[in-house]
Amino acid sequence: MDILRFATAGSVDDGKSTLIGRLLFDSKSIFEDQLESVEKTSADRGEEYTNLALLTDGLRAEREQGITIDVAYRYFATPRRKFIIADTPGHIQYTRNMVTGASTSDLAIILVDARKGILEQSRRHAFLATLLQVPHLVVAVNKMDLVDYDQATYQRIVDEFTAFASKLDVTDLTFVPISALHGDNVVERSVNMPWYEGSSLLHTLEHVHIASDRNLIDVRFPVQYVIRPHASTDPELHDYRGYAGQVAGGVLKPGDEVVHLPSGLTTTITHIDGPRGPVEEAYAPMSVTLRLADDIDISRGDMIARPNNRPEVAQDIEAMVCWMTPDRTLTPRSRLVVKHTTRTAKAMVKELHYRLDVNTLHRDDRADGLALNEIGRISMRVTQPLFVDDYARNRLTGGFILVDEATNNTVGAGMIIGTGR
Repeated sequence: MDILRFATAGSVDDGKSTLIGRLLFDSKSIFEDQLESVEKTSADRGEEYTNLALLTDGLRAEREQGITIDVAYRYFATPRRKFIIADTPGHIQYTRNMVTGASTSDLAIILVDARKGILEQSRRHAFLATLLQVPHLVVAVNKMDLVDYDQATYQRIVDEFTAFASKLDVTDLTFVPISALHGDNVVERSVNMPWYEGSSLLHTLEHVHIASDRNLIDVRFPVQYVIRPHASTDPELHDYRGYAGQVAGGVLKPGDEVVHLPSGLTTTITHIDGPRGPVEEAYAPMSVTLRLADDIDISRGDMIARPNNRPEVAQDIEAMVCWMTPDRTLTPRSRLVVKHTTRTAKAMVKELHYRLDVNTLHRDDRADGLALNEIGRISMRVTQPLFVDDYARNRLTGGFILVDEATNNTVGAGMIIGTGR
């Protein structure tokens, strides 16, 4: 079975945690002791029903305030597919957490409260999902029970969001009216909304096509580790030299001609070893070890690609950056460490082109810095070449993180949109 990674997003109290709790509960993916704990906590708080949001809101502060603060990851499976859920916060001050959760997602569920309609944070999270190139968006119009399952209310939200999405780079957009509290259209079709002719939310998640979302054209293999088992007692391993890493794009097979970067030397793949033995082909996001026909000086941070399909080799990078720390501001001349695939290099911000207002999509080209949770476009110079693709083409080779030199804390996340020439 394949794995679908999806993130929930939306404004505060739109029901993200409750929806995930309902998915886990109705798909029978929680243990009895977990359910008993949630039932007891709900009763202790004087609630009239079992609060399924407690299944994901695990921090004490989250349970006390009834909000999500950190990104909570949950796992469940159905006979058709496995799922990894990222429950992201709705508060504006936790925008960085939403970026973290959505950056690896195949799909984002934007929840909208049927009573309140589309709010500022709904638009913010929808924009961030498209900025992060999440291929599929599902707008779940929640709390339909509180508007008497009114079709006109649902249609008004659909029309408003469709108009907003026309300004964004949305490739696949689906709408589902639900009630996470009562389970309407979450796992099973609801009898309360006979006017809705679409699939339930879980059916949509099970059948959304994600195989074509991955880049299977551009071969990209960032080398993470060189395996040389010198001390092995097995004579067959005395001359073993393998290059381990995670495939970031394309398909690799024994016999394929490849090029090593930065040297530019070409060679051939002789074997591909997986966790359980040799494999006939490797593709994203498999972790494998490549063995090559020639001994080339290859180390961590290098890249293996096709001779006629290479990533750009660049030291001048144009990128969109989400700033993630309150401790300092991103300004021109800021010195940082860039971590891109398996390569780490020092960098300096040359220019801040503009700060983006994600609510109005207005570009403030007079901004002199980026503060916590702000997004803007920068130019930076890196001390050693990076092997990059545009983020829109490959999210793995097009994304990077920024690290503070002094504290070693992650302070930003970036998406490459071009290189300086």
